[in-house]
Amino acid sequence: MDSSQVRQLFTRLQAARPKPTTELRYLSPFELLIAVILSAQSTDKKVNEATARLFQVANTPQALLDLGEAGLKDFIRTIGLYNTKTANILKTCALLIERHGGEVPRDRAALEALPGVGRKTANVILNTAFGEPTIAVDTHIFRVANRTGLAPGRTVREVEEGLLAATPDEFRQDAHHWLILHGRYVCTARQPRCPDCPIRDLCEYPDKSEVN
Repeated sequence: MDSSQVRQLFTRLQAARPKPTTELRYLSPFELLIAVILSAQSTDKKVNEATARLFQVANTPQALLDLGEAGLKDFIRTIGLYNTKTANILKTCALLIERHGGEVPRDRAALEALPGVGRKTANVILNTAFGEPTIAVDTHIFRVANRTGLAPGRTVREVEEGLLAATPDEFRQDAHHWLILHGRYVCTARQPRCPDCPIRDLCEYPDKSEVN
């Protein structure tokens, strides 16, 4: 996909969703951090259901630590891998208090040093909470980038670097959200909705569906 096609692709995605954002519900960088940790191998809907209850009771590092392991599990046991996530969240809360005064750091290395936080999660926090022009590559974005020819790559890191290189500066802030929402609702894994796709003519995917 050449640079003019890339610009057209993002122009159309922008027209379809002028103000894209995460579907996770949060009111602070800390709430977003916890929600993103919980979202691994789970749906945003499930996470929002759990955090709607959790954040009414505890939405700071100290408050979550005060809940303790058993208390936190009661709120998130409907979410996959909740035992591991409980342990990671409590360790992360302790480190936020110990190293960062209870605040979420605006620094990639510091974020990735937190249990349960990898490069993708760090990118989400930097982009969504702090307005950094990062692109977090999840399964949806990986699929869209490879299918369309926007930024093909064999690994998540290759796709991320390809997207950062290909995406014009004016679109980079929202590129993550446009691509993930496009992958979630249009360019779906098993049966892409190609007839409804606003970038169908730009897409290099050879097996476009003719019906939904």
